[in-house]
Amino acid sequence: MARINLLPWREERREARRKRFLLAMMAVVAGTVGTVLVANQAISDAIDRQVARNDYIGKQIAVVDERIKQISDLKERRQQLIERMRIIQDLQGNRSISGRMFDQLARALPDGVYFTEVKMTGKTLSITGAAQSNNRVSDLMRNLEASDWFDAPSLTEVKATTAGQVDQASVFQLTVRQTRPATPEGGK
Repeated sequence: MARINLLPWREERREARRKRFLLAMMAVVAGTVGTVLVANQAISDAIDRQVARNDYIGKQIAVVDERIKQISDLKERRQQLIERMRIIQDLQGNRSISGRMFDQLARALPDGVYFTEVKMTGKTLSITGAAQSNNRVSDLMRNLEASDWFDAPSLTEVKATTAGQVDQASVFQLTVRQTRPATPEGGK
């Protein structure tokens, strides 16, 4: 029987398979490395885009915070201006009241009484003065009570002093509340 040696053919086939396997392995490794590099580049680009977006948002937040601060400053200035306008309007409205109040004080002042100090705190007037007698102080208090512009006179202190050898005077302190009359007075 003829001897046929099949070993070299099998070995060649085995060698060809091994080469194809190594080529396929290299192709898979190269494909995997390429895929990893492409994925890495895509992820890096996505991270860079997100960092750029975050920076942009941070800058816009800073701009908005500055605008909010400016708005707060403007609101504060507006409130101050409104307060000033209210004070000016109150002063304009009360300008004639001061004149009326002094007029009423002069009308309520009986003979023999004079004021040394008139001080207003809020709606309360503190009056310091001197009178020839305690009766004149009582007359002043009655006149203040009868006035439409004053209310609740309260005598704080009365002292008898000797101004000279013959003259005797009473130094007094009283408080009275300022009110507005129910109907404004005419051309008095």
